[in-house]
Amino acid sequence: MDYKTALAFALPLGLAIAAFGSAIGLGRVVAAAMDATGRQPEAATKILINMATGCAFIEALTIYALVFVFGLAGKI
Repeated sequence: MDYKTALAFALPLGLAIAAFGSAIGLGRVVAAAMDATGRQPEAATKILINMATGCAFIEALTIYALVFVFGLAGKI
């Protein structure tokens, strides 16, 4: 098996793993933020800001993985 065949199999699999991890992470972040808002409704604004920042960082990692996959897909 040459490297092109290995890339053809590994790139979609790696991207799927990154997207799955991102989805799990986003779900946990939002669930924790909703739980914290339920416990302290007066701090909802601060919780929302921190949740949005965390979600942006998680999504950025997934987008970096997508860009990396597109970059390597040009080698196929």
